[in-house]
Amino acid sequence: MAAHRKPRRRSAGGNTARTAWTIALAGAATATGFDGTGHAEPQLTPAQVKAKVDKLYQEAEAATEKYNGAKEQADAGRQRIRNLQDQAARKTEKLNSAREALGSMAAAQYRDGGLDPALQLALSEDPDRYLDGAEFAERAGNRQASSVASVRKQLREIEQLRGAAQVELTSLKSRQAELKRHKKTITGKLDSARTLLTRLTAEEQARLDDRATRSSTGARDALPSPGSAAAQAPNARAAAAVSYAYAKLGSPYVWGATGPNAFDCSGLTQAAYREAGVSLPRTTYAQIDAGRRVSRSELRPGDLVFFYSGVSHVGLYIGNGQMIHAPNPSAPVRVAPLDEMPFAGATRVA
Repeated sequence: MAAHRKPRRRSAGGNTARTAWTIALAGAATATGFDGTGHAEPQLTPAQVKAKVDKLYQEAEAATEKYNGAKEQADAGRQRIRNLQDQAARKTEKLNSAREALGSMAAAQYRDGGLDPALQLALSEDPDRYLDGAEFAERAGNRQASSVASVRKQLREIEQLRGAAQVELTSLKSRQAELKRHKKTITGKLDSARTLLTRLTAEEQARLDDRATRSSTGARDALPSPGSAAAQAPNARAAAAVSYAYAKLGSPYVWGATGPNAFDCSGLTQAAYREAGVSLPRTTYAQIDAGRRVSRSELRPGDLVFFYSGVSHVGLYIGNGQMIHAPNPSAPVRVAPLDEMPFAGATRVA
């Protein structure tokens, strides 16, 4: 009977579906290859690895400045919430005192309100004194009405403070979510940089490190002494900031850090001027607007120098075309030439 069965007809749709599935699989295989789970990427040269790592560090630093800004706003929001809660607590305490006074007044009125005023007058041994007392009672009634109005006003104020605190709390939660996003971006970029660096042999990494060391040493050779740099500063506060930066050479870079033992780029400049008695904003894009803009030709020691189109990096100028800055996780606080990165502007804050 099997010999008489008609052969199955292959539908055109079936062939199309299988072809599409095959293409999809091929595409997926190609895509996974780019993620490192399929065929390997072309081998990068040490110079290409360094260029990619430097780019990742720069992107991580841009995200770090956004994180710093969001953290500054979150901290300020927490402080505002504390202030609002303190105000509400003080007003609540005052309200409770006013309520107690009203309760005492109401109790006295209840005790004295059992007799009709005409009868009280008739039974009074001293009608003149009673009339004086009635006048006093009328005034007391007016004060009572005023006290009630005051209590109502205090209640409204407390509700307004609680509402403002709730608004701040909602904003704070939004900032906390923003912090989490920026932190994820930063750690992702830094992890990618570390992964790229593991592709280099120990010899290649040593060669890159040696090149960076020679560049830093060359900058140090052209470095003005701390005393001469401070002497060329426009004022005592700028000189103090320069001295602080010199003292922190070799400190590690840690994103989000503001000292005293580790720094990110804007954390270093903020700490240097904090030591000099000048309060700077936390982020690069706020620091550039914290003083008077100066041109590159006008630079003096202590000026803040900014880099990249997004103003995502900052250093402290020390003279002779050099700055002290916290570069990235691959290097500590060090001296570098201004030409190391694309110059974006400068500000004199002291």
